[in-house]
Amino acid sequence: MGDQTEGGNVRIDVNALVADLKNMMYENLPLSSRCCIFRIPNVLMRHSPKAYAPNAFSIGPFHYNKPHLKANQKIKLKYLYDLISRIPGTDAEKKLRVLMAAISDVRKEARECYEGSIGMSMDEFVKVLVLDGCFLIELFCKGSYREFRRKNDPIFGVNFMNTVLSHDLILLENQIPWLVLDRLSSMTIAGAVALPLNGLIANFFVSFFSRGEKLCMESDKHYEDEYYRDKHKEYKHILDLFRDSLIFPSSIAKQDKGSLNCVTDWKQMPTATSLQEAGIRFKRATSSMPSNILDIKFRDGVLEIPQLLIQDMTESLLRNLICYEQCLPHCEEVITSYAVLLDSLINTPKDMEILCKSEIIDNLMDIEDATIFFNRIFNDASMRLFYYLPLVDEVNKYCRRRWPRYRRVLIHDYFKHPWALTSVMVAAMLLILTLLQTVFTLIK
Repeated sequence: MGDQTEGGNVRIDVNALVADLKNMMYENLPLSSRCCIFRIPNVLMRHSPKAYAPNAFSIGPFHYNKPHLKANQKIKLKYLYDLISRIPGTDAEKKLRVLMAAISDVRKEARECYEGSIGMSMDEFVKVLVLDGCFLIELFCKGSYREFRRKNDPIFGVNFMNTVLSHDLILLENQIPWLVLDRLSSMTIAGAVALPLNGLIANFFVSFFSRGEKLCMESDKHYEDEYYRDKHKEYKHILDLFRDSLIFPSSIAKQDKGSLNCVTDWKQMPTATSLQEAGIRFKRATSSMPSNILDIKFRDGVLEIPQLLIQDMTESLLRNLICYEQCLPHCEEVITSYAVLLDSLINTPKDMEILCKSEIIDNLMDIEDATIFFNRIFNDASMRLFYYLPLVDEVNKYCRRRWPRYRRVLIHDYFKHPWALTSVMVAAMLLILTLLQTVFTLIK
């Protein structure tokens, strides 16, 4: 910060000092009510750093200067050009200036969406928002409308790029505010495409939870009308849209909060193995919207769970959703509750096998790795309300009934090994023969 002069005085770099103080102020100021894009806390990051870091594309300011992400800035510029070239008018520079001015008008509100320091000037911040925002809008348009794609498209023409992008776009640190996306889309694609922005985004994220299923089912007309077509629905960013699209149609978040006691009062869901030993059957839930993974039901000894696709990106998505719920003030911990429930059900590879055979888990990973993933998903997170408490209470109540309890003891203690089963059968036969002998003796 300073160096020694010949006369013994200290020379201070005032500009550097001011810059340092500004960064410290941003890092220590109270969170704005708009703040929704957070840096991952170290206590959560340490368990799986790769689940939170972009592989190919930086979105927003947090990862903008990472060297390994700079190569794909050229792709963003190409997509920006494709987008503005479809806007009526011939002067591309003028159209770009209009977009820059529109985002500059909301730069203060956009800046308040980010936690702490962003490491760039406001002018550079606006430039990043316009470039990344236009890139995303054009990406989602090309995803839904093939006629917008060029012959050698650098993303849709390369097999692995879609997967890489899907991972990078759902990271909490890799978001830009929805108000920026909404403003840019209204100026670039309004009237040019049929779907609203949230519909375009949902179309892009195909097969995230179940193979062949979209994030939300377009076949459900009522849901499409109520959700996709709601152009005025407010989100915070793309990850928030992801979370909302899971919670909005589910019944789990609509229950009376008064029935959800403090987390210190609830008992864990037994493991899948224990439940099977108690006579509970597992069934893959079927509904008009199979991608709604949160709606888990228990009735008549049957636990119905919607299918969950386990692939490389599943960990990143769930971890970032959980972290988002942990960081956002007054956020309902619905996804966190879902992860806790699965962690309780899956303790060993045998538990995972039971759920895979029931088609509840569609596992594309090694079964050991998938089990470890669920065992660690909730590490160091916290929870105020457990949204599956009524379900867990109902299951535990069923397991405490006499027959399920006896059945579990029989299976666990006597039928676990072939020799034990043989011993029980021999003992049963001896008991039957003894009874028969007693009956014949009495008859004589």
